[in-house]
Amino acid sequence: MTVHVHPLVSPEACPALVLNADFRPLSYYPLSLWSWQDAIKAVFLDRVNIVSNYERVVRSPSFEMALPSVVSLKNYVKPSRYPAFTRFNVFLRDRFTCQYCGERDELTFDHVVPRSKGGHTTWDNVVAACSTCNLRKGDRLTRQAHMFPARMPYQPTVHDLHQNGRLFPPNYLHESWMDYLYWDSVLEP
Repeated sequence: MTVHVHPLVSPEACPALVLNADFRPLSYYPLSLWSWQDAIKAVFLDRVNIVSNYERVVRSPSFEMALPSVVSLKNYVKPSRYPAFTRFNVFLRDRFTCQYCGERDELTFDHVVPRSKGGHTTWDNVVAACSTCNLRKGDRLTRQAHMFPARMPYQPTVHDLHQNGRLFPPNYLHESWMDYLYWDSVLEP
């Protein structure tokens, strides 16, 4: 399928989807995208294969190249099995939903066993919580507060986060990317 890009479209509006050597995106959330400059640099360094191009061309006095819309790494990058513990990854694991009331606004994270009671900041003790529920629970245990997480905290795999990331497709998906993205292969939350 040919994708028409207006010739006056800025190259900045033409990111490249980055696939691993097995043609799977390196990441779904955030979607693995490179700027057009990084994509062209990787082509020249012979680190990627161009899978698809935009119709947008960049030129220099001695060179002309269609901007890549999809690239695949030449060498397979083995994904780590477990993601880093970050606030964003906790939210992604918990599908950007308060584990106490189901709200999606003003998310914070809550220690199921409060730090004041010996709880640690780990995958197995932290859940996404809206600020209202976090304040209401305070430094009490769940049974004391009569507040129990919908899902108990756990250490997700990278696969778990990719699956959840597919539930939140970005606002912009270029047509040339669609054969490599599987947004509707996942059940709704």
